[in-house]
Amino acid sequence: MQEEELELSNIEQVDSSEQDYENDDLFNITSWGADMSFRELINMYDDDELLKPELQRKYVWEKVEASRFIESILLGLPIPSIFLANTPENNKLIIDGYQRIMTVYDYVKKGIFSKDGKTFKLTNNEKINYRWRGKSFNELDEFDQKKIRQTTIHAIIFEQKHPKDSDSSLFQIFERINTSGKILKPQEIRNCVYQGKLNSLLFELNTNETWRNLFGSDIEDSRMNDLEFILRFFALSDEDIKSKSEGQISLKLFLNNFMGKKSNNSKVFVETKRHEFETTMSFIYSHIGSNAFRNLNAENNYQTRFHPTIFDSISIATNYAINIKKSKVNVEILKQQHKKLLLHPDFKIYTSTRTTNIEHINGRINLACQILFGINYE
Repeated sequence: MQEEELELSNIEQVDSSEQDYENDDLFNITSWGADMSFRELINMYDDDELLKPELQRKYVWEKVEASRFIESILLGLPIPSIFLANTPENNKLIIDGYQRIMTVYDYVKKGIFSKDGKTFKLTNNEKINYRWRGKSFNELDEFDQKKIRQTTIHAIIFEQKHPKDSDSSLFQIFERINTSGKILKPQEIRNCVYQGKLNSLLFELNTNETWRNLFGSDIEDSRMNDLEFILRFFALSDEDIKSKSEGQISLKLFLNNFMGKKSNNSKVFVETKRHEFETTMSFIYSHIGSNAFRNLNAENNYQTRFHPTIFDSISIATNYAINIKKSKVNVEILKQQHKKLLLHPDFKIYTSTRTTNIEHINGRINLACQILFGINYE
């Protein structure tokens, strides 16, 4: 619990009234089993037919743990199954089993242990059988080398038959069966499931110096909370939200669908969103300053924590004002108007309670448009 508190210490917690969703019945998912040799998996990985989760999905095993796994193969012990997802291009995305696959790949193919970048030799201690202690793959005899290459591991392969235009079921599959040792955050799962230009853009924009200043930390969040906020900026300005006047959304499901939508991964869409985000953050930082996404305390001084709903309302309103080019903004008094917005009683309600209610989402964006820029959010 202490670690979680430290990770979120820079982020204000708000009441979203968020609820988990269950919609597996909407999907037509099929699965089958296949025994695959490590030789086959290594070749598939080299040919880009076996896909690891995208950026920042790192190898985490220690040398002893990796060495004992290689030893288990050499001893002929049972190996836990891996889970793969079949993509529309007939590639395989690793859902669960990345550490096991990469341990063998590093030992057999690279000869380098990913964790420390040094030559991959099995641990030289009593935890490893004396026959293999301290040996690299090339130092094993031919029989043992063949043993590793020829050993098969059972793969359970999933494929979503319906709907065809998204990978929506994979999020829930990954969420339920991932056994990496920690409960993954929704954005960490999206990073693994929704491969594409939009996912890569989130990582690129997350290093933007202006955004880091506004977020309040030079260090990227290891649990990808900052990435999710950038995604919120894109998704909550979508016409699907803007055109509705009432109702409650599951933010998790809404963000999943937004990332999985194929049209949102086109080159034109991604370039448009890159420009919007960079332009918006630059304007806000220049005219409101580093406290733009902070709330006020009882003494009307800025707090230190990043506030998610203040962020999405002000950033979306600013982007809207820039795009329509009809705003009546006086940049000389924008900081003053910013405090006026934060003190508005309706804005306080919209940014602190039922924050995933459509009326409150559009309400806080509209107030930001009116008070900061003299326009309505239409």
